[in-house]
Amino acid sequence: MSIQRISQAPQKPSIQPTNAAVVDLVGAGPGDPELLTLKALRSIEQADLVLYDRLVSQEILALIPAGTKSIYVGKAKANHCIPQQQLNLFMVDKAKQGLRICRLKGGDPFVFGRGSEELQVLHQHNVPARVIPGITAASGCTSYAGIPLTHRGLATGCSFITGHKQDGKLDIDWAQLAQLDHTLVFYMGLSSLPEISQQLQHFGKNGHTPAALIENGCHSQQRVVSGQLHQLPTLASEHQLQSPTLIVIGEVVSLREQLDWLSNLAHQQDQIELENSAALSA
Repeated sequence: MSIQRISQAPQKPSIQPTNAAVVDLVGAGPGDPELLTLKALRSIEQADLVLYDRLVSQEILALIPAGTKSIYVGKAKANHCIPQQQLNLFMVDKAKQGLRICRLKGGDPFVFGRGSEELQVLHQHNVPARVIPGITAASGCTSYAGIPLTHRGLATGCSFITGHKQDGKLDIDWAQLAQLDHTLVFYMGLSSLPEISQQLQHFGKNGHTPAALIENGCHSQQRVVSGQLHQLPTLASEHQLQSPTLIVIGEVVSLREQLDWLSNLAHQQDQIELENSAALSA
């Protein structure tokens, strides 16, 4: 996957203040660089300083102009390289020095991205800031897996839920969630998968509900494992799935075999290459 820059930004020999200091909270999308918005790409190109998260793909990081200062500020489970409050104040400090900052986040800044927390602090310190939305994982990864979030007759809506534990437990109204006629999409829930599967079934969700696990969605190494709700913990273990893995539960997953456009496209391209090779050797 590749993307051309909109403009060839000049290389910067060192970090220098600009006359238009602003903090951009930028959604980098779920991985594929061609899913970046034009506005996100311009922000990356024009920044004096890029602060990027763990889930920003290497292909997108490669778009940062040579000479632009970039700092990893990502978070993994039980491993935060910089506390959130310290990061907030670091952005305030650098912006007040006159730097244009691109705060680059996987997915969308306002969907489990702490973008709202950062924007609150920036506004409290009178720092100009913009939010540049990105494609959130629930939308991007399911689309690349051939799973619609809604479909007439199967799902009247969709719900995005964090699977990240607070104080060792998931703070979720399981009874309400289990009864929704929605596609359920859990972010950051791989380690909580046994609890998610068990609780949903306990509160009435049919254990045979179609479900899927999407590892590294929208990346070249994307893997999709599908089955049923009651099978999810076993499937994750058997296939040795790793984070980031998105959990999708709902009747729409039953459409995957029909709508798996990505695999079909790859198969068609392979067939064309075989036919061309056969024609050349004939």
